[in-house]
Amino acid sequence: MTDVIIVGGGPAGMTAALYALRNGKSALVIEKNGFGGQITHSPKVENYPGTLSMSGNEFAEHTLDQILAQGAEIEFETVVSVENTPEGKIVRTEEGGEYEGRTVILATGVKHRMLGLEGEEDLVGEGISFCAVCDGDFYADRTVCVAGGGNSALQEAILLSEKSKEVIMLQDLDFFTGEARLQDVLFARENVRALTGVKFRRLITRDGVLTGVEVESREDGTVQTIDCDGLFVAIGLIPENDPFADLADLNSYGYFDSDEQCLTRTPGIFVAGDCRSKYVRQLTTAVADGATAALAACRYINEL
Repeated sequence: MTDVIIVGGGPAGMTAALYALRNGKSALVIEKNGFGGQITHSPKVENYPGTLSMSGNEFAEHTLDQILAQGAEIEFETVVSVENTPEGKIVRTEEGGEYEGRTVILATGVKHRMLGLEGEEDLVGEGISFCAVCDGDFYADRTVCVAGGGNSALQEAILLSEKSKEVIMLQDLDFFTGEARLQDVLFARENVRALTGVKFRRLITRDGVLTGVEVESREDGTVQTIDCDGLFVAIGLIPENDPFADLADLNSYGYFDSDEQCLTRTPGIFVAGDCRSKYVRQLTTAVADGATAALAACRYINEL
């Protein structure tokens, strides 16, 4: 039986493994995609204490190497349920795996929010993207749209504007909600224009590839078609915590309703990272959660 099973291999999950291992506990990290989570989309991280500059991928690779050197076990599977039993916790995966642990830390992270348009899922990778760092090179000297008006959308657009011929911002509200500093940087660029107060009506395709979007003015209902080679969707993130709602309370947005202690209503079950209700979601707050949850799990084990 593993001392600490961690669901999710982002910054919170890997930090939880590190702290558990350093406290003499065994740790298993189960990750469904790739280690690092959302931070791997960041080309440059300059606000992490003690490090002048690094990429998100560098952070993920170094942290994974660190926990493997400490003896962490890893599995690439999708966790679908956690059962609380008198003997411990049973973690089951979509692939048929079944793992027993004394404690479980849920560091499930978040996923991208979609526009909800017909055919949208099929166009991911065929014109619809979420990460300018990952896919921006495909749109060099081409026209792209960015859906959203917050910091994430503005940051994506800034990166795209350095390579793309034109960047068109499409915002549902009548104003942008991101930081004024980012707006100043973005809208000072000659190849950037914005449409506010518009809602998406449909995606336009040819031979299964995105060629444009149709939007409607919220003010007067005017419909217009915008030709583009790509659409970057940056309208927020949503947690994937529903499978664990019987173990930990969720707030109205679907985040684990837990404070900085990372505790849940189920003894031996802890939460950490962006999946938790919080005011600030940054790399530093994710790793802080991981440390807090792991130390709480170690205390729980020591008191058994």
